[in-house]
Amino acid sequence: MTYCVGILLDKGLVMAADTRTNAGVDNVGKFKKLHTWEYPGERLFVLLTAGNLAVTQAVTSLLSEQIDHPPEHGETLKTAKTMFQAANIVGNAIRTVKEMDEGHLTANGESFAASFIFAGQIGTERPRLFNIYAAGNFIEATPDTPFFQIGEHKYGKPILDRVARSDMELGEAAKMVLVSFDSTLRSNLSVGLPIDLLTYETDKLKIEHTKRIGPDDPYFKMLSTEWSKALRTAFKNIEALDI
Repeated sequence: MTYCVGILLDKGLVMAADTRTNAGVDNVGKFKKLHTWEYPGERLFVLLTAGNLAVTQAVTSLLSEQIDHPPEHGETLKTAKTMFQAANIVGNAIRTVKEMDEGHLTANGESFAASFIFAGQIGTERPRLFNIYAAGNFIEATPDTPFFQIGEHKYGKPILDRVARSDMELGEAAKMVLVSFDSTLRSNLSVGLPIDLLTYETDKLKIEHTKRIGPDDPYFKMLSTEWSKALRTAFKNIEALDI
């Protein structure tokens, strides 16, 4: 399994994904699940993937092939005029892969399991963030709900529910996301380091800040230690139940 988070801020985007795949206790691997397409000064896209690895890789590859070999009719990520159109292109790619593979998966007792977080900016349009489902349909983030999670999200959700705001600074939001990952890593063995983290500043129209966070990353080690201390201190300082 995996864990992915995308947050839409007034000042940009924060996107992160772990790299663990798990096909059983004796078949654990690492695969990148944060994918980007970038045309500096014009547009950029970020796609986070969770679910059946063969399905998500097929969708990602199809999106890239469409750019290299454009269809006779229809747009690609390189030509889409809006982020809504780009999200539709991702949804259609999912449907294409589903049409090819779902019958074979079902015949072998498997399901077409895949989910995606898609974000980016085209020209002067504001950055936008979408949660795209296995059926190819999607919903869009709003100031009221500025983040999406896919994969093993339940352990990392409480911190986001309490802290996430669209007016956060990029660095603060990245810290929050890493706390969310730390909580997930502690409680779920199907999520694992390294974490791929990307931050994007609105209107830059190029990717400037990416980081792969491994087990020896000094900041992540410090954050994990300090967060544990802060939780223990907060718990101790709350008055005990009178029984």
